[in-house]
Amino acid sequence: MVIALDVGTSSARAALHDARGRAVEGRFHQVSYEATTTRDGGVEHDPRTLLDAATACIDAVARAARHDDVQAVAVTTFWHGLQGFDGSHRPVTPLFTWADSRGAADAALLRGALDEEALHRRTGCYLHASYWPAKLRWLARERPGEVGRVAHWGSFGEHLELALFGETATSVSMASGTGLLDQDALRWDAEALAAAGIEPAQLFPLAAHGEGRRGLRSPWAGRWPALRSVPWFPAVGDGAAGNVGSDCVDPSRIALNVGTSAALRVATDASAPPPRGLWRYRIDRRRSLVGGATSEGGNVYAWCRDVLRLPDDAAVERALRDAVPDAHGLTVLPFLAGERAPGWRADRRAAITGLSLDTTALDVVQAALEAVALRLALVYALLAPRAAADHLVVASGGAISHSRHWTRMLADALGRPIHWASESEATGRGAALLALEALRVVPDVAAARLPLGEVFTPDAASHARYLDALERHRRLDERV
Repeated sequence: MVIALDVGTSSARAALHDARGRAVEGRFHQVSYEATTTRDGGVEHDPRTLLDAATACIDAVARAARHDDVQAVAVTTFWHGLQGFDGSHRPVTPLFTWADSRGAADAALLRGALDEEALHRRTGCYLHASYWPAKLRWLARERPGEVGRVAHWGSFGEHLELALFGETATSVSMASGTGLLDQDALRWDAEALAAAGIEPAQLFPLAAHGEGRRGLRSPWAGRWPALRSVPWFPAVGDGAAGNVGSDCVDPSRIALNVGTSAALRVATDASAPPPRGLWRYRIDRRRSLVGGATSEGGNVYAWCRDVLRLPDDAAVERALRDAVPDAHGLTVLPFLAGERAPGWRADRRAAITGLSLDTTALDVVQAALEAVALRLALVYALLAPRAAADHLVVASGGAISHSRHWTRMLADALGRPIHWASESEATGRGAALLALEALRVVPDVAAARLPLGEVFTPDAASHARYLDALERHRRLDERV
């Protein structure tokens, strides 16, 4: 068996998986946390909080396993996270997430100075506040004292390895989400490094393919004796693990994930650059993902839950079930954390129009969730030509795995049937399958494909209403 550790933007989760990548019942633990947000667009985590949550999850799952059961630990964490380490590998800065938009002005300056189209072809990434070049420029300008103490830059995956082993390397998967990696040459891109204002020596080396790190240092070896000498595989990006875990590992399937944010992704072994509006990241050295991630997803529902006087989740679900699509008279631009795909404008902010005295909180939440679906419809239109003509759309993620009616809304917006993945924790399952493949327990991750869950077929009339809503949405976006 293998343990899969998934450190996300809102919680850490660990689960025990068997030799076919199936989660073992009763061997799961989750610890939640919240990011710190600021009025100027900051979204930060304390890396110590995430480390405590991750190790608490490992505590619970390792304790439940027999000493000789676990053959490896697989790790996945959110793409684009950035933190600085001093010369002793201690964290110097907070962990800045993809949603931190304070580098938007720096991204605009870089776009004016560089050939963004050429950089996008090589790195798969845009000059945007989500990625490291703009973040590092912002840090150098606003926090020079902290930056002066930084010897290395990395993500939470490197932070975890440094804490447990005292040394680390960056997986190709995590490196591909920084905006600094030449994805065909598989080396740090010189122009992107210059844009970020750093040297290659300030990044950790790229990890070798399929190799895990062994030999936990004290006190972890004593705390987890069953894990003392098993390989811990370098962290892979959560989107890469999510595609693998929902069995979307070739162009016959598009993965739709709605967690804190949302994304549509298709796996490919082709080296063609991504189309305009989308990105290209890597699962590993031989497999890529093309897709688009929006800044909005479950965070929009969470905002509605926090700010509006909503009834309980079951009542909201009933209201969505009974609601007529787009009948509330509202138009929502859901950019609570700026815009990523397809327009890549980090300085965008959310807006609601059409409010009246009879507008209810349930109207607003319906319109907000429909807006998330409409943004994903824009991404889907760009991505679908990269998939097989008869492709399936497979959905996973905590934000929609318990909402049949939001899933139905997404199917109606896309105009395409949506299948639920049979595994609700697809990201952790994907990390486990990649570890099992590296151990040669499974010949290929595609060999472990599970049956699909419930299918949501789009309603033609609802799809037509959403096409009209999308046009109204576009007009408001252009005016704003």
